[in-house]
This record gives sequence, C-alpha cells and structure tokens, in this order.
Amino acid sequence: MAIGGILTAIVFGAIIGALGRLVVPGKQHMSIWLTILVGIVAAIVGTWLGQVVFGWGQAFSFPVALLQILLAAIGVFAVTSLWPHRGV
Repeated sequence: MAIGGILTAIVFGAIIGALGRLVVPGKQHMSIWLTILVGIVAAIVGTWLGQVVFGWGQAFSFPVALLQILLAAIGVFAVTSLWPHRGV
C-alpha cells in the first residue's frame, strides 16, 4: 500500500469514526487514535460486507457508507463499554 493509500485510510477512518461517535449517545472516553482505528476497521469491514455479502457492486455508495457508520457506532459502543477509563 502506498503512502497515499495509508493517508486516505487514516482520513476516511477519522471521518467514519467521528460519525460513529456522533450516533452513540452520551460522552465517550476514547482518544482520537482509537476513534480513527475503529473508523478504519469499520470502513474496511463495511466495504467488504457491502461487496461480498450483500452484493453491492460499488466500493463507495450510500448504502455502504451507512453500513460503515453503523459498524463504527457498534465499534465505538463496544470500545467505550469494554475500555477502562479514568474517572475525571
């Protein structure tokens, strides 16, 4: 993977992760790096599910984007539920 692909994955992961955090109610105790990581994983899994499982042909389409945001919200909820945080 070229440096451009890595930067694109980071930016796109940050956007998907941030949108996933907006969907989950309440305050989430997550760092920006963890948000980006959840977003990258959600984007990869959502694209794969959209193309392979559901048969949506395009890598970027509205249904795939909604699926990615839904997966990011699930990931944010899972991380904030399982990740230990300090009471501040």
